[in-house]
Amino acid sequence: MSDEPAWRKVGYIQRAHGIRGAVTVVSISDDPTRFVVGAVLRTDETPPREIAVVSSRPHKSGYLVTFAEFDSRDAAEAAKGLSLFVLATDRRTLDVDEYWPEDLAGLAVVTVTGDEIGVIESVLVGTTQDRLRVRLHSGGHAEIPFVSALVPVVDLAAGRVEVDLPVGLIGDGAIVDLPD
Repeated sequence: MSDEPAWRKVGYIQRAHGIRGAVTVVSISDDPTRFVVGAVLRTDETPPREIAVVSSRPHKSGYLVTFAEFDSRDAAEAAKGLSLFVLATDRRTLDVDEYWPEDLAGLAVVTVTGDEIGVIESVLVGTTQDRLRVRLHSGGHAEIPFVSALVPVVDLAAGRVEVDLPVGLIGDGAIVDLPD
């Protein structure tokens, strides 16, 4: 087992903004304080480096952020596409029935009657609801809305979720059936 701490992605640098090194950041975190002045984030560069927020404000669908390490437009342009991470232990405490997307990936998807239908490949985060992207054992993919009526049981310890799906949600003619 590695002594390296676990890092979790909280956003990415979309593009440079202006001439003084500011960047637009797209957040994939539900923590509005993630990009506040003083926050330190880790990049996905090789080797990774830590960068500190010196100014931040909401901007369109993300944030306009200035990092101490980017002092020019050229530096900001070079940072385009970098993913930003925090230590997993620095994330907020989850409420009951809340889960980190990476904890759901890889879980078996089983119907309430016990039929195995696939494996969660990823969680697609949405503005009104999230969806579980499932690789079906029968081939292809399906997206299942991650709501308690359809996913009544999440058992991380057992490595599975139970789904209670209406007839036609998955299978021939279902609108959520997706090609590979």
